[in-house]
Amino acid sequence: MLDKAIDGSGSLWIGNTDRNDMSAGIYIHIPFCVRKCLYCDFISSCGNEKDMEKYQKALINELNMTQMCGQADSVFFGGGTPSVYPSLYISEIIELLNRKKVLKENAEITIEVNPGTVTLSKLKTYMALGINRLSIGLQSADDDELKRLGRIHDYHDFLETFDHARNAGFQNINIDLMSAIPGQTILSYEHTLGKIVSLNPEHISAYSLIIEEETPFYEMYGRNDEMNLLPSEEEEREMYYMTKQYLAENGYVRYEISNYAKHGYECRHNLKYWSREDYYGFGIAAASLVDNERYTNTSDRAFYIREMGRTDKVREEHTKLSVSEQMEEYMFLGLRKMEGISYQQFQQCFGTNIHEIYGEVIEREIKRELLIWDEKAQRLYLSEKGIDVSNMVMAQFLL
Repeated sequence: MLDKAIDGSGSLWIGNTDRNDMSAGIYIHIPFCVRKCLYCDFISSCGNEKDMEKYQKALINELNMTQMCGQADSVFFGGGTPSVYPSLYISEIIELLNRKKVLKENAEITIEVNPGTVTLSKLKTYMALGINRLSIGLQSADDDELKRLGRIHDYHDFLETFDHARNAGFQNINIDLMSAIPGQTILSYEHTLGKIVSLNPEHISAYSLIIEEETPFYEMYGRNDEMNLLPSEEEEREMYYMTKQYLAENGYVRYEISNYAKHGYECRHNLKYWSREDYYGFGIAAASLVDNERYTNTSDRAFYIREMGRTDKVREEHTKLSVSEQMEEYMFLGLRKMEGISYQQFQQCFGTNIHEIYGEVIEREIKRELLIWDEKAQRLYLSEKGIDVSNMVMAQFLL
């Protein structure tokens, strides 16, 4: 049965409730921060204890009312800054998932933390709850660059957090890094990479700053960078090439355009997004993909708190993807992975040969040396040249 409504028993269904074979992911959105960073356009804001208490009640209601199919092998607490949320509330969520018996044994459970928002005691509590992966938002090892970003911490705070995480027992840690920061130089970025690699984290996410509209950074730099603080395009490209070369030399395998990991530490949860596996999103602005149907919750926190538990209106977007839309997603999400996409899997998913749909595009992009066809593995993936213009290449697969 496909449904998206609250039935007579008070269950909020997502997807095909007759299925029990899925291995899904669960995303929990915690929309609270100590202070919003100058570049951030995520759905987040400051919140007091009362705000968090109200949000937790609504979140628990949504989790209770949603009938999930099968079990999940990954949970991701994102935000916002989930580490500002009371540990008791994180505990309630995990305990509820366990009571509902939706978590597989040895599930990957990740929580995002910012330096300065966790203590050794809190990190030990996370470990005791079964959280086994941390994602630490550093961005830069240069204190001046952190100030320009509007971060609440300095590099010393990060080192203390990282040390606490190791002492608490975490053996799977991601560190977020950012390039093309205002005032950043090639040398300062190289220093950041060197400092982080010396700590030997299991995973590194390395992104280039994107200046989004309706952020303070857009007013400062998006219209006209009069102070010329932003690195030039040439400098940004050099940082990009430095990242992949330096991390490769130090044992980090690039498995997605912006993500690098030691062997066996690829993020299980994020791979679900790029592989179009099922995932459930809870909380404001959280998205779900189940049985090729997409749902997105309202981004209005007050509305979510008021309506959750009474109606299904919090799920304000619902799209049943057509076959052509599924194919498009399969291609432009799958090509983000370094292993690319499988011809055999495409055939299994859609019942047709990939060349019948995309043959002309594939041949053209191979001739342009932007795509590579691995005949032995029967896989298609971006070349190094293609990765440099990945957005342009992936756009060719929109039907």
